[in-house]
Amino acid sequence: MNTKKLLGLSLLVLIALTGLNSCKSKAKTISNKSEVGKILEALPCEDSGKSDKKFFRASGMATSSDLALSKEKALLNAKQRLVTLINSNTKTVTDRYVNEREFTESSEFEAKFENLTREVADETINNLVVTCEKASVLDNGKYRGFVAVEVSREDILNGINKKVTSQQKIQVDYDKKKFEEIFNQEMSKLAEEKGM
Repeated sequence: MNTKKLLGLSLLVLIALTGLNSCKSKAKTISNKSEVGKILEALPCEDSGKSDKKFFRASGMATSSDLALSKEKALLNAKQRLVTLINSNTKTVTDRYVNEREFTESSEFEAKFENLTREVADETINNLVVTCEKASVLDNGKYRGFVAVEVSREDILNGINKKVTSQQKIQVDYDKKKFEEIFNQEMSKLAEEKGM
């Protein structure tokens, strides 16, 4: 009788262990199937897309079954990132500028100035330079394009100064030297954040 109990208990333990092993192998299979691909340490053109004190930079990547289209989409992504970066930076500069100066109608000035800097960012994209362009072919036959672009901070500042001088109401409250000082400080912060 003891032998039957011992044999039954051994069989039960063996079934339980087999069940646990099958759960483990299923988990591994599921995990392997959910992985999307290799993780890359650094993407092509990524380093060329890092801003510093003198340039706003951005990089983009896109995939397509057409090589030229993958590069065009990557360029579009890089341009969008660049405009977002410029707008974000100039918004910070504008906020600091308005806070450091005393305006009677600061909210009106700030709103007009932000619109003006957005226009400058959009227009300056026409002057951007492509600093890196690469492509690769994926295992599935599709192409992946990588692009990095830059625009000079001088182009942005000159664009803002030109726009301001064309609008008399803003020009009255605009101190070019003070704005450039704050702008340069923000560019230095941007470079430090990017590790340049």
